[in-house]
Amino acid sequence: MFTGIVETIGSVTSVAGNTIGITAEKFSRHIQIGGSVSVSGACLTITSIACKEFTVDVVEETQRRTNLADLNLNDNVNLELPVPVTGAFDGHIVQGHIDGIASVVSIIKESNSALLKFKVSASISKYLIQKGFIAVDGVSLTIVDCDADWFSIALIPHTSQNTTLGVLNEGDTVNIEVDLFAKYAEKLLNS
Repeated sequence: MFTGIVETIGSVTSVAGNTIGITAEKFSRHIQIGGSVSVSGACLTITSIACKEFTVDVVEETQRRTNLADLNLNDNVNLELPVPVTGAFDGHIVQGHIDGIASVVSIIKESNSALLKFKVSASISKYLIQKGFIAVDGVSLTIVDCDADWFSIALIPHTSQNTTLGVLNEGDTVNIEVDLFAKYAEKLLNS
């Protein structure tokens, strides 16, 4: 389980078929083969480690639901290691199970923040509520507003500077994970 509090930004060093190489100095002493890592919100398994680089395999299901198949050399990704059982819990409950992608519709700069608006499918928007939780590329955020096919978030300077969200442009795609409890509530109400 993750919290959506990004620990570091990694850089893609290789893409070979379904295998992606990522370098991240901060993780070099904490990762292990077979361990989990959130890569732009997607929970993946570390398959090899060499110096400051590790690799992950992105299976077809993950490629269908995420934007990871579009990664290129030198692209940056948000990285987070799982919360240890004895660790402090911060952010929200994030599984790393991506529900789909969204595209950036607009970015409005405000005095000390930015308001980002994203277009989403109905299969995602039905789980969104104003002031509810959402994970965008693995970043735990609060929804400012939403409607049938969009939602918006406010990006504070710290998040802008310490995640990949600060360099998004209109038209870019991001990975979305909705609130797990909203999905459980839907299933219970429908059964």
